[in-house]
Formats: sequence, structure tokens, C-alpha cells
Amino acid sequence: MRSVGLDLLGAMCWPRSSVAASIKVCSSLVALAGLLTLPGVIATAQTAPGAPPAVGVISAEYKPMTESAEINGRIEARQRVDLVARVTAFLNEQLFEDGAEVKKGDVLYRLERAPFEADVEIKQAAVAQAQAQLDNANVALGRAENLAKSQAGTQVALDDARASQRTAAAQLKAAQAQLYQSQVTLGYTEIRAPIDGRIGRTSVTIGNVVGPTSGVLATIVSLDSVYVVLPVSVRRVLELRERYAENGGLDAVQIRLRLPNGRMYGETGKLDFVDIGVAKDTDTIVLRGTIANRSLKTNVPGVGRLRELADQEFVTVVLEAVEPLQVLAIPRAAILADQQGLYVYVVNGKNIAEQRRVKLGPSTPATAAVVEGLKQGDSVVVEGIQRVRPNELVAPAPAAPTRPGAGR
Repeated sequence: MRSVGLDLLGAMCWPRSSVAASIKVCSSLVALAGLLTLPGVIATAQTAPGAPPAVGVISAEYKPMTESAEINGRIEARQRVDLVARVTAFLNEQLFEDGAEVKKGDVLYRLERAPFEADVEIKQAAVAQAQAQLDNANVALGRAENLAKSQAGTQVALDDARASQRTAAAQLKAAQAQLYQSQVTLGYTEIRAPIDGRIGRTSVTIGNVVGPTSGVLATIVSLDSVYVVLPVSVRRVLELRERYAENGGLDAVQIRLRLPNGRMYGETGKLDFVDIGVAKDTDTIVLRGTIANRSLKTNVPGVGRLRELADQEFVTVVLEAVEPLQVLAIPRAAILADQQGLYVYVVNGKNIAEQRRVKLGPSTPATAAVVEGLKQGDSVVVEGIQRVRPNELVAPAPAAPTRPGAGR
């Protein structure tokens, strides 16, 4: 071999018109001839085509897996109150900072009070007048009764006295009712927080006239826990119902949230409501869960500590089973598909790759739960799948546990 190569080299290094060109060509060919004489190169060229392809395999085993389903949803405050003025008056004071936390009973707005206070005083005077008339009617009735007993008075006079006394008593009750109504109206000049929560920005500034027709002055939403509302197709609801019916229904499902930035929210919640009807336009049923709303570590001056979830925030709701299932699990990387469905490659005892049709159950993005087609202990190819052909010899080795999807 070396003699033939050198003869060929001598022929190709025949003197050229340019000495430099001859030297360059001869140098390249000498290097090539030396490479061809290496034993390893020749051995590789002879053995590589016939060697079986190397593949990485894992053993199909039963493992606990938390099945889940992802559905789009929104955050809703459990309590939401729109503040509206119940009397017409000038807005004199705003006693809160926009976005601040408020407590139930806190005075938020104070309207002009003078006209309503004057009306209360008028009604108080009417009550006093009615009380005086009733006192006089009581005296007159007592006199008439005494005269009737001594037969010095007539029955007609006694009846008139009784009627006058009853009329005065009724007039006093009417005056008291009018006073109470005026006092209630005066109380409406102070708009208070009906719930604990965070208040939004005010829509009306001081000095403007507000009233029942002025619209919403501000909105308060509760903070500690929130609702997660998710419209789900009827078909999906039926699937969830059948899947969890034997494990406790809604109690077997917990809620996790993926925030708009892709981060998983740290708290878990529970489903607590299924709507009674189906939306005709979308063929969906509304499910609702409750989840805690955590405080952020940063404080905003004048506002206080913010919360992580906001009212009407769009989130991805992950419904997870409370108890994990024992499933025959393999990596998703091992699953292949063609026109006939899903399949995997299984290496038998003779290192022959067999094609197996499989059926999957509820799975995760990383793990496939096989319900048909495999049994425990089967060696499934997960690495080097592109080199495998059905019913051909392979060289199996344990797949790298940190890279279950290699070779796809």
C-alpha cells in the first residue's frame, strides 16, 4: 500500500512550469499519503457501515404523576363595590388617596351638609310641635273622661276628645318619621366604605355637584382572596367530571395559576362553583375557584402594600389533581407519530428495535402516561430515534437521565 501510494505521488509531483507550484502540490500530496497509511483510518472505513446504530433507552416504570389541564381565565375580586352618591350636593372633601387600602366604615367622601342639617332642625321642630299637641289632647281627653264619669259631660264631647288625642298621636308619629328620614338623608352626605379593600381612583374632584345620576365615584375591591373565573367548553367539563368523579369531584382538583409573564403563582386554590347554565353563544360553562392574594414586599407611600393579583387580570389556570396518579410513564421524547397514530420503539432481548403502537392517558408536557401498548420493564428508545428502523439491530445503552429528550 505504501509503495503504490508513493509511486502515485511521484507521478503527480512531475516537474511543473512553476517551481513554487510544484512544491505546493507535492507537499499536499505527501500529507495525504501519510494520512492514508494510518491503520485507524482504514479500519474505520471498513467497520462503520456495518455497525448497529447506538441508541439510548429507558425502562418503562410506574411513577406518580400529577395530571393537569390548562384553561384561560380571569381574576375577579370576591367583593366589588361601586360608590355612588345617594343625595345631590356639592362634593366638599375627599378623605382617601387613590389606590389606598380602606377599612369598612371609613369616611371616603363628605358632601355639603348645611342644607340637610337645616332640614333636620325643621323636622325636629315639627316633632316638638306634634308632641305638644299630643300632650294637650291627652289633657283634654282626661278632662272629658272625668266629666263623663260624673255625668257632667256628654258622650259626644268624650268621643271628640278621644278622636283629637288619636289624631295628635298620629301626627307625632308622622313628624318623627319625617325627622328620621331627614337624619338618614343627612347621613348620606358622608360616603363610607362598605367593605375592607383597595379603592381605585376617584372620578369626581372636589367642588363638583354629585348625585344619584352622577355615576360611580370610585370602586372598592376586596384583597385577601380572589375568585378565578374560567369559561370551559361543555366537552371539557364532561371530561373533567368523568376524570375526577370517583376521587371526590371538585374536592379532588386544585387550582394553580400561570401569570402573564409565564411565572407560576405560589399559592394554590380550590374550585367551589359550577354555573347552572351553558352560554348559548360560546357553548361554555363558567367554573369558579378561590385563591389567596399574596401581599408584595414593597410598600407604596400613601397606598400601602400592594397585592400580587389584580382584579380582571388574565391568567392561565392549571387544574391539577390533588392526589398524584400511578401511571406507566415514559418521556415525551420517545413518542412518535404517523398517519396511523402514536408509536414508540422498544428494544427486545435480541437488541432488535420493534415498533409498538401506544395509547396515552392524561399526560404532562414532559411525561407521557401510556395506558395501552407497553408493559412495565420494556426498554423504550428515547435517544437516537432518528437512526432507528423497525425490526433492525441496534446498540442500546442507558439514556442520560438529565436529557430525556435527546435524539429527537
